[in-house]
Amino acid sequence: MMRKYLLLLLLLVALPALATAPDLNFRDFDGKERHASEFIGNGKWTVVVIWENDCPICNAEIHTMEFFHLDHMDKDAIVLGISIDGWKKRKLAEDFVQRHDLTFTNLLIELDITELLKFGGGMFVGTPTFYIYDPSGEIVARQIGPLPIDALENFITSSTR
Repeated sequence: MMRKYLLLLLLLVALPALATAPDLNFRDFDGKERHASEFIGNGKWTVVVIWENDCPICNAEIHTMEFFHLDHMDKDAIVLGISIDGWKKRKLAEDFVQRHDLTFTNLLIELDITELLKFGGGMFVGTPTFYIYDPSGEIVARQIGPLPIDALENFITSSTR
């Protein structure tokens, strides 16, 4: 079991501070334009999860981000969900949010690899992808695939020492 978590921590690639958070434009489900800077770099850790409504891993694992968000939102971290379903599939994305009872903010982005590259941390491979920003808004890690809460919490704890 310990080897499994060590492997996951290695997959949670620690990145050198590449840049501050990108000011990407998103839409909420009502069509209002939103910006990454509203959520990233405001004194709390921000975990950005890129998901898609029909992603099997996203559907199986997104509840862990809800638990993390509820445990940390009033303290030291928030979760921001970004659906790559885009505006045309917003109803499917909305259904995903409702089906999983997600309370953290979820926004829409068009699947544009050039835009997704602006999150930093290398090429966008698929969903789910997690980008972790420190409280000042610098990207510090990226994870492709499932991200266990304990690995995330250990990463944040070890990074704040």
